[in-house]
Amino acid sequence: MTMRRALRRKAVSALVLAVAGLTAAACSSSSSTSSSSGGATSTSSASASGGAIKKGLVVYFIPKDTQNPYEVIADQGGQKALAELGGKVVVSSGTADTAAAQIPSIQAAIQAHANAIVIAGNDPSALCPSLNQAARAGIKIVSFDSDVTCGSAPSHLFINQANTQQIGTSEVSLLASEIGGKGQVAILSAAASATNQNSWIVYMKQERAKYPNMKLVTTVYGNDDPATSLQVLQGLLSAYPNLRGIISPTTVGISTAAQYLDTHKNMLSHLTLTGLGLPSQMRKYVLDGTVAKFELWNPSNLGYLAGYAAASLASGTASLTPGSTFKGGTLGTYTVLAPAAGTGPSVVLGPPTVFDKSNINQFHF
Repeated sequence: MTMRRALRRKAVSALVLAVAGLTAAACSSSSSTSSSSGGATSTSSASASGGAIKKGLVVYFIPKDTQNPYEVIADQGGQKALAELGGKVVVSSGTADTAAAQIPSIQAAIQAHANAIVIAGNDPSALCPSLNQAARAGIKIVSFDSDVTCGSAPSHLFINQANTQQIGTSEVSLLASEIGGKGQVAILSAAASATNQNSWIVYMKQERAKYPNMKLVTTVYGNDDPATSLQVLQGLLSAYPNLRGIISPTTVGISTAAQYLDTHKNMLSHLTLTGLGLPSQMRKYVLDGTVAKFELWNPSNLGYLAGYAAASLASGTASLTPGSTFKGGTLGTYTVLAPAAGTGPSVVLGPPTVFDKSNINQFHF
């Protein structure tokens, strides 16, 4: 446990130093608050229909956990949005990627009479009773990064980081292009219950079927924890010595695997790694040839858009009606998409970016 916590602290500390101008989020089982610093707001503080965002809004951001570097950046994006709008963000969650670790934060938001909750669900359904209780208390619900599946109650808006199908298919296409579309491949995922991971994996499997000579041998789960990810990675490499490729659609998983392969470069003669990673964590491994290509969107923008969506819903200037619009600050205007394929009303941040040696130094998140 001490080693695991040390690894997490090291990862977060390194990332926060690498991201200029950002402020560290909450630590273990606690809450942190970021309020407006009095910065001027522009027309981005109004909805597409012209209504004004209320001042003094309190939005609880409940990430998967408070120590995942990706989640830290996303939460800081939310803090920036609410600061622009004259409100404040409270970041609250546990240190484990479980629904049980998030439920106390939902209850805290209810007790604090928060105006909105923005949550990255660790489980698609286990959070629903608590979120229903929050909705009945008048709190608007927004999910981001990893959706919750609660049916019609509570009604909520999902801020999708990118088109779900596009993420899944592009990950497989990237790997196939590097290994010639043949050989054994595996997936190093986050938590087995993570909605976003499982949705992407569905499309990965569909895309993999286009490559009959490329066989998916297994999916392993590192729970977005560096120590656990390393453990299951080592088990994977031991069980499948002829493995040709690994897709890790999680920033913790891919950075852990890249760090391991960087110190076991003999494996790179037959093994290729790709997935979803942070440029700030992956730059070293791209530049030294450990990883050729990987993808991601800007997590700060994801949190920023979720903050604007939450504030707009709480102000009554946005709705869940398909085709309705709201302004996402400096990101522009977004249109609410109709429910589809098990996902309720949603908006999509934008397509992911492919990072390689040609552009990795242009990105600093």
